[in-house]
Amino acid sequence: MLPKILNLKDLVPTINSLHESGKRVVFTNGCFDILHVGHIRYLATAKDHGDILVVGLNSDESVKRIKAKGRPIVSQDQRAEVLAALWFVDYITIFNEPDPLILIQTLKPNVLVKGADWPEEKIIGADFVKANGGRVVRIEVIPQISTSRIIRRIVNRYQEPSSLDT
Repeated sequence: MLPKILNLKDLVPTINSLHESGKRVVFTNGCFDILHVGHIRYLATAKDHGDILVVGLNSDESVKRIKAKGRPIVSQDQRAEVLAALWFVDYITIFNEPDPLILIQTLKPNVLVKGADWPEEKIIGADFVKANGGRVVRIEVIPQISTSRIIRRIVNRYQEPSSLDT
């Protein structure tokens, strides 16, 4: 396992130490199934809101429960490794629950980030973060870019008759 990818038990002392040293911890979460430019811009912008960016990554089981049939496309270990390769991502922790509330309550981030497609009142953990003196940031998403759209485009392209079929 890469040093950026930690289970929650191993991540907690690191994050506690960072809090104690005055670092602003930013937390976001997602499936990040097929990494695309929307993810890159979102995560880079999230990092701008603090010193340390922690990504809660939905496990394969969690993705299966919350996404369409056939997801995830990429395994959790591979998704975590790709995220770890990004310079602006400091830590990744994989979670099995359908939402990241336990991670948020355990890590106590200073900043909670979600896409602007989520109204603040629907953001899991927003109340907890604000009650503990933190803030919630909603980042604009790039229209027309999503993993689901990429998957649909691939499927549609390969379902059309091709000149290679003749």
